[in-house]
Amino acid sequence: MAHALPERGTGRHPGWPARPGGLRVGVGVVALRPVRLRDGAEWSAIRIRDEAHLVPWEPSMPGTWRQRHASSEWPGRWLLLRSAARRGTALPFAITLDGRLAGHVMIGNVVREPLLSAYVGYWCDQRVTGAGVTTAAVALAVDHCLGPAGLHRLEATVRPENAASRRVLEKLGFREEGMFRRYLDVDGAWRDHLCFAITVEDLPPGGLAGRLVAAGRAERA
Repeated sequence: MAHALPERGTGRHPGWPARPGGLRVGVGVVALRPVRLRDGAEWSAIRIRDEAHLVPWEPSMPGTWRQRHASSEWPGRWLLLRSAARRGTALPFAITLDGRLAGHVMIGNVVREPLLSAYVGYWCDQRVTGAGVTTAAVALAVDHCLGPAGLHRLEATVRPENAASRRVLEKLGFREEGMFRRYLDVDGAWRDHLCFAITVEDLPPGGLAGRLVAAGRAERA
């Protein structure tokens, strides 16, 4: 594989900005795009409404959930994400469903030669949980990262109790590589996490999106 390098003088990694997609699932067309400053109101509404759904799986942070997810908090978060993307250390994707914000896929801790690795994290609007939206979005992100973005390996860490997130990774062909004990402070305590990973060599012809299409879980849009 030819190892893609950051653009000279910018630190920006190849494959960014990008708009991977789309895949049609039962509830609509799933695609990815860079997060935007004007996402704030929709982001806040989803996150505040879905507090009970998201809290058990997300890192503990100062302040109340409502305070941390007020729309006024989004510009600062967006600036940090945009800065990381410009430095080439992250690919912060918004998940869209028929053009509307439905969640995020975050590719973080991007490391270039010699590792060519990163982690993937994701969350999705509870109203479409179980409808194939998250699976399609992560498939698009993985195909992009292990293709145009020039990475070799992606990792994901998941609490063992998070059956829905584990199903997403297992359906896409991530392999379970072990347990990280007391890995992350989540929901007020240090929690064990399972480590999953996928590398370029694991991709089928047509990528993970192609695998979903071949299995009848999605259609190209």
